[in-house]
Amino acid sequence: MEQLISAVMSQLMVHGVAVVFIATLVARLGAPVPASAVLVVAGGLIAAGQLPLVPIVAVAILANLVGDAAWFYAGRLFGNRVMRLLCKISLSPDTCVRQSESLITRWGGSALIAAKFVPGVSVVAPPMAGALHMTLRRFLAFDILAAAIWVAAFLIPGWLFSAQIEVVLDAIADASALALVVLVIAVAAALALRYWRRRNTLMAIGMPRIGIDELHALMATEKPPLLIDVRSQATTHLDQRRIPGAINVHLHKLKSGRPLAELLQIADWPIDREIVLYCDCPNEVSAAMAAQVLAARGAMRVRPLAGGLEAWVASGRATTGAPPLVVSVP
Repeated sequence: MEQLISAVMSQLMVHGVAVVFIATLVARLGAPVPASAVLVVAGGLIAAGQLPLVPIVAVAILANLVGDAAWFYAGRLFGNRVMRLLCKISLSPDTCVRQSESLITRWGGSALIAAKFVPGVSVVAPPMAGALHMTLRRFLAFDILAAAIWVAAFLIPGWLFSAQIEVVLDAIADASALALVVLVIAVAAALALRYWRRRNTLMAIGMPRIGIDELHALMATEKPPLLIDVRSQATTHLDQRRIPGAINVHLHKLKSGRPLAELLQIADWPIDREIVLYCDCPNEVSAAMAAQVLAARGAMRVRPLAGGLEAWVASGRATTGAPPLVVSVP
């Protein structure tokens, strides 16, 4: 352990600029690399005169920009498919797209600043900005500003507490194997907590789903189910495909407390009518949460669609709606 820490520190002191660039770039591309910790240590080394300030700041900002720009263009070219890919490998796949979409649509370019400090969203925000067709000029301006703030947020503490950093590093080196055990336990505890929260969420929404074939059969009966598309406005602008007959009522509207007949656009809404909800998020989380809201408000027969819109499309069933629009965000 001592040799490993010494090797890392020696590489940072000798090749500090390259180490900061690579660590930051790889982290921005989505790998679990502690780039922020590298910057904190770099700040301490800058204060000690062992690393140059301007090149470190420059390469850290440049690495942020290169990594974010790669995801921005991926989002521009491939849209929601990129977000779904990112969320499948995320520790919080059920919320990362929804959170990043909410940030971008509500705050525009300034959301890129906040996203830098939100776990699970920082990597998703750039492709979401690209998918929503934020202008390149606005993206670059806000991303450079966001990168500068992010770099400063970790270099400055390292600079201010450089003496303490040396003490901590010496203590870690002296602890040898014990430090490795503590580190492993801390990482395992963090992962276990995230898994526990995710498992509880999935258990809370573990209601029965309706399959594609069953829904298709019900739609051909004399009393077809009421279909509700709970995707957000931004998502439906990006992907205008819709299951035939579905109405769009986003999750937050269902939670608003407004009369169901008004929300569902049906004057004589029968409380025992079959209701099927769908979304395009992992594990049908939004649709399941909406189903719970409707059930709590008196709906007697309500189920999420297993697999959501993507499963419907993959089955070869027909959809309505124009091709995806080009949407610009501020």
